Amino acid sequence: MTLTPVAPTIRSRPVYAPLEARAGHLHLIVADGEGAEAITDMLAKAPEAAGLLASAHIMYCPGPTGTDLSGSLAGLGAAQYFRAPTIPALLPRLGRVLQDTHMGTQFYLAGTEGLIGQAERAIMATGFPYNAIQKEHRGSTLRRVQCVHCKGITENVATDPFKCSHCGLSLFVRDHYSRRIAAFQGVNIDAEDPGQVPESVVRFK
Repeated sequence: MTLTPVAPTIRSRPVYAPLEARAGHLHLIVADGEGAEAITDMLAKAPEAAGLLASAHIMYCPGPTGTDLSGSLAGLGAAQYFRAPTIPALLPRLGRVLQDTHMGTQFYLAGTEGLIGQAERAIMATGFPYNAIQKEHRGSTLRRVQCVHCKGITENVATDPFKCSHCGLSLFVRDHYSRRIAAFQGVNIDAEDPGQVPESVVRFK
């Protein structure tokens, strides 16, 4: 599977590109689901893959649809490899590693937008700018969405509109994305005409 295509819409919509190996003293690699393929593809093209892996810390978890390619990463020979069952279980490990991260570290994020966004937010909290982080979207397009009304976040949204899992409002899923909370925005779709909610359609898989 190749880079998941993203149609350009508004400026806040994240943009992705294939990962490229770069020189660095530490290579921090975070992926989920089909993101494992982005990592192996990058390494297949890297002129010094063995050297990169000798200073690489790979963190991986299965994707939201159950895709688990951990075997393809576990055997690469990275200096450190960690498999978590879920994104929430992976993030504390990432946070601990980031405490000792210094300039010269290369960041590679691959997989779903939910994983990429949350990992990017954790990295940026340490002072690294977002444009210093490579990101490749592969696999599921399920979205992490924040209700702009109650501020609750619903994971793995597939339909549009959908009911907020916190307040129950019917939400239209916008392409507006917030790096601060690592989520797309959901807005009440029947605020002006209560009860007039279009039929939900599957937009994200």
